[in-house]
Amino acid sequence: MFVPDDLLRALAIFAAGLAAGTINTVVGSGTLITFPTLLAFGYPPVLANVSNNVGLVPGVASGVYGYRAELGGQRRRLIRLGSASMCGGLVGAILLLTLPQSAFKAIVPALIGVAVVMVVIQPRLAKWVAERQRARAALLTPDGSIADAPAAAASAASAASAAEAAIGGPVLWVLVFLAGIYGGYFGAAQGVLLIGMLGIALNDSLQRINATKNVLAGLVNGLAAVVFIIATHIDWGVAGLIAAGSIIGGQLGARIGRRLPPWGLRVVIVCVGVAALVKLLA
Repeated sequence: MFVPDDLLRALAIFAAGLAAGTINTVVGSGTLITFPTLLAFGYPPVLANVSNNVGLVPGVASGVYGYRAELGGQRRRLIRLGSASMCGGLVGAILLLTLPQSAFKAIVPALIGVAVVMVVIQPRLAKWVAERQRARAALLTPDGSIADAPAAAASAASAASAAEAAIGGPVLWVLVFLAGIYGGYFGAAQGVLLIGMLGIALNDSLQRINATKNVLAGLVNGLAAVVFIIATHIDWGVAGLIAAGSIIGGQLGARIGRRLPPWGLRVVIVCVGVAALVKLLA
């Protein structure tokens, strides 16, 4: 149990929450700081996981607020992908309460490895996707219409293609759903996975994609937290310390992340992803 008089322990957990809130806003993987910290102080894994999840929710919300300017014009995207995150987060939280952690954690290193690779090759893949979109548009309307089809139908097809490119197609929805399952179950490096998926699938700036990532991760963590609060025991002392630190960290992360150039943010993402992979394989 949490000991209020243990000032050193309280400061360490608060500092871990501060660092996690900062990293979650910029990239993700803040759980890889707070979760091991709680384990080091002797908290059981499941109790540490659920208390950590509840504590990080305010920090994620703080990061979303810090990135609110980059969320402009993303309402349809957030509604569509947010539904995937919420469904996945619910499934993941239920799995955490009903299955042994080893059942799902076994595939985490592979998921993070794939995410890091996606982030590294994202610029080239984004360019390839953009070229495909232009080629598809040219095939749809080489002279303003499709062969044997009315011009209105060609225009509608082009508009539908552009809309899907802006908000993500069904494959991205499924991938975000799967990331939500992972996030609801354990959560470490969920942001790295989302950044990799969104960066490849969406034709948008990395800063706006990072803002989207914060919202999706927040929905997963928030819904999972509700399930945990209802269905299991939470150490509210731990959760409160992490929450206090992560709220401050969320604002720090928003300032740091927005000032980084795209390549700088990508370097941070890769470094955190590799660190997460090493930590899980150690």
